[in-house]
Amino acid sequence: MKARTARSAAIIAVVAGAGLVSALVLMLANPSQPSNTSSERSAPSAPPPPAVTSAPRPTTLDLPRIPWEGGPEYWNQFSAAAAAGWDNPDFFPIVVWYNGVSNDAEAQYDKDLGINTYIGMWEGTDYKLFEDNEIFWIGTKLNGTFTEASTNWVGNFLDDEVDGRFTPEDGRAHLQERSEEVAGNGRFNYANFTQTVISTDGTTADHQAYVNDYTDAVSVDMYWYTIPFCDWSIYRGEAYLNPISKDNCRTASSYGQTMDMLRQRDASDGVLQPLWQFVENLNGGPGEGPFVASITAGQLEGAVMSSVINEARGIVYFNQSFTGPCQGGSLFRQSQMEEDFCGAPQVAAAQAVNHRIHSLARALNTQSYAHSFGAGLDTMLKADSGSAYIFAMVDGTSNPGERTFTLPTGLVGTSVEVIGEDRTLPVAADGTFSDTFEHEYSYHIYRLAI
Repeated sequence: MKARTARSAAIIAVVAGAGLVSALVLMLANPSQPSNTSSERSAPSAPPPPAVTSAPRPTTLDLPRIPWEGGPEYWNQFSAAAAAGWDNPDFFPIVVWYNGVSNDAEAQYDKDLGINTYIGMWEGTDYKLFEDNEIFWIGTKLNGTFTEASTNWVGNFLDDEVDGRFTPEDGRAHLQERSEEVAGNGRFNYANFTQTVISTDGTTADHQAYVNDYTDAVSVDMYWYTIPFCDWSIYRGEAYLNPISKDNCRTASSYGQTMDMLRQRDASDGVLQPLWQFVENLNGGPGEGPFVASITAGQLEGAVMSSVINEARGIVYFNQSFTGPCQGGSLFRQSQMEEDFCGAPQVAAAQAVNHRIHSLARALNTQSYAHSFGAGLDTMLKADSGSAYIFAMVDGTSNPGERTFTLPTGLVGTSVEVIGEDRTLPVAADGTFSDTFEHEYSYHIYRLAI
């Protein structure tokens, strides 16, 4: 459960009092030394100018912070995760649901996609694959190659969607039993739930108990882009902690809203834990159908980034597709094995956004600042190594298009860099800049010096 010098400048004074008498004295004392009159003497050297020192640049912003669970240091309370390096500020968990690894080549292929952690795998998988390839396992002991000394076995997977498979009483009893089975093994407890825990269906007490009483990291799966829910004739978007309008249901912003609602449940006991987000890498609809759509490459990147902007500390890819023209039970692996794989564009998009996250992990692993940049925006503000980072998308109540950003007081500059886009934007004298978001799933990341 949640553990929860000053430099001194020397001044040289030259005293000259050379009259005729003193000159004669000098000549008598040293007849070989020619006499100098005051007009023949060299001018005294000017004192060196004082050293100019500038005040050190700030590395943080003078703004309130967003509550958080503690960042990378959170993992230090779990001996296995700490030993595996999960407290490294450059580490961000990118998890795949059911993508078996049978050799080093497969592990390295996944790492090239940006994947570093696994849930769900064949029981015969050799632990050495995790250790040799610096990848991580969350789950039960698969076989005898897994021991208490298996450092890359970092977490206990309690179960999936218990809230959708049990009554509340039986579900809590099941999670309590699973927690007791793994108690004290040095690994964190993780569970995934359905969207029910962020809805107003059922009781608040039941939802809060599921989210808060058994886990050290928690997630929700709700595949907004590809499930029938958004098309229901009797639409129930109001049945959530944050109502989701039908017009904006099938947008990246709904994934961000999921994180925000899960945080509301998580914060109810006053102790926070890392929140992770499930995102489908192709289709998240039920096997019995109906087929709605496959997520597009742009939508996939937008769903991931909207989750991150709303404080997701990890991404979990739903790696299966049971309906539609492109199906499979291990999609990332199929992309490696099948020529002209039908899900190749989505896999490439996952790789792109994963690498973007990893490249910015040190900034992402800092505590966010609270600031509203302007209307129609969903943003996250970070600071790291003397730079401020603004992660931005349109919010779920507005259409894409141009947006104007207002920088917080104290954050000044004449331009902002748009990371990964090879362009900069001018900052006006009033501290504003503007940019365009072409699609609802478009995102931009800005950097400027503090």
